Amino acid sequence: MSFLLDARLDADCIEVADLELSRLLLMNNRNVPWLILVPRKDNAAELTDLTLSEQHVLLDEINLITRVQQKLFSPDKINTAAIGNMVRQLHIHVIGRFKSDPVWPAPVWGNLAAEPYHEGELLQRVQLLRHAICI
Repeated sequence: MSFLLDARLDADCIEVADLELSRLLLMNNRNVPWLILVPRKDNAAELTDLTLSEQHVLLDEINLITRVQQKLFSPDKINTAAIGNMVRQLHIHVIGRFKSDPVWPAPVWGNLAAEPYHEGELLQRVQLLRHAICI
């Protein structure tokens, strides 16, 4: 069976790359650098649905994306979360936050209006991310 991305993630995000375990997505909201890791494992809803080995790989990917966020964007804080109340498919948000962002210090969920990237800006951001993760 091939991996299927949840329809909501597919609608809200742009694919950046496939890592060892996860698909890396960019949330289409230019207000903050918002990346999402989705393990390519069918029916995974919780971290515990992954084997211990897969959990270690996922943690390595979270660390990689956190370092990329810090290197490229120098955020004041990185928010990392696996909530899944709206999208059941296991996915990890890695969001660069700034004291100057529109909703700081509140959470982005339910507070941050979507402001999609402009086409050229989107292509540039995806290329920048791919280069930073050496793809």
